Amino acid sequence: MTGIGEVLGLDPKQLFGIPLALVGAALLAFGAQYQSRGLNKVERITGESAGSGLSVRHVLSLLRRPSWVSGTVLLGLAVIFQIGSLSLSPLIIVQPIGVVGLVITSILNSRVSGVRLGKRVKSSIALSVLGIVVFVTIAAFTAADRPVTEAKLTTILIAFAVVLACALLLFLAFRHRGAALLYIVGAGVLYGFVATFAKVVIGRLQQREFELLTWMCVAALVVGGLLGMVFVQNAYSSGPPDLVVAGLTVIDPIVAVLIGIVVLNEAARAPLWAILAFAISGAVAVVGVLGLARFHPQSGQSAFAPDDGCEVSEPEPDPGR
Repeated sequence: MTGIGEVLGLDPKQLFGIPLALVGAALLAFGAQYQSRGLNKVERITGESAGSGLSVRHVLSLLRRPSWVSGTVLLGLAVIFQIGSLSLSPLIIVQPIGVVGLVITSILNSRVSGVRLGKRVKSSIALSVLGIVVFVTIAAFTAADRPVTEAKLTTILIAFAVVLACALLLFLAFRHRGAALLYIVGAGVLYGFVATFAKVVIGRLQQREFELLTWMCVAALVVGGLLGMVFVQNAYSSGPPDLVVAGLTVIDPIVAVLIGIVVLNEAARAPLWAILAFAISGAVAVVGVLGLARFHPQSGQSAFAPDDGCEVSEPEPDPGR
């Protein structure tokens, strides 16, 4: 194991962060599917669309819906696994692995809805996986955890304050317009910062430094997570789970990775070819996810790709939850 650690530039125990991230991605996929199903059922029962924002009636009904509660529990477990992976491995290695959740969500939603994935959709999934596999492989050879200084914490907190203010203003301005893309982008950016704050807090604990700035990071993590959850729930009402997870698994890692590279200096020793490879493989993953969002029959296929070639079969029975 020492030899492996020397080759990859990681402590051998850091390799265990990758399987933890994979499990978290799977839990994310199933949690998103169940939450989306629960919200859609609540909309049918109440006769009120949540596309223009969740009402108190929606929230109370969701808390009584087993599928939504189950999805929330699964998402909570996904967060625990993600935190476990972040405690073992650098941010830019484990965060992009969340794209696996997109693949699982696409397949799962296809089976539940009875919609068969067409060639363009499968090609898009393949591009996403290829881009992320290359990205993570290169990161495993070049990335390394760095001490989290007070200057880095201050920089991240200031950037988050700006993002939070913008997110709140956009939410207030567009909450009644059912803008799925706005909710997805907002949630992705917020969760990118949440993952970063989780990594930062873990790093400060490992360094045995837990002072005011660290507590501010904890507070920012909670606020970002709660507002991100509100954005995600509204996005479920405006678009299918595939589109929501597609946005999160691209925007979230991009934000987190940029912070990891620019602020935390996790790729400080990466050579120029690795930086270029990061950019190219990341772009490939983005193209794949955008293709999935464009060509999936439940993600705007009628508007963008009417000749996608997807086939609709009988959906699996709804478990009634």
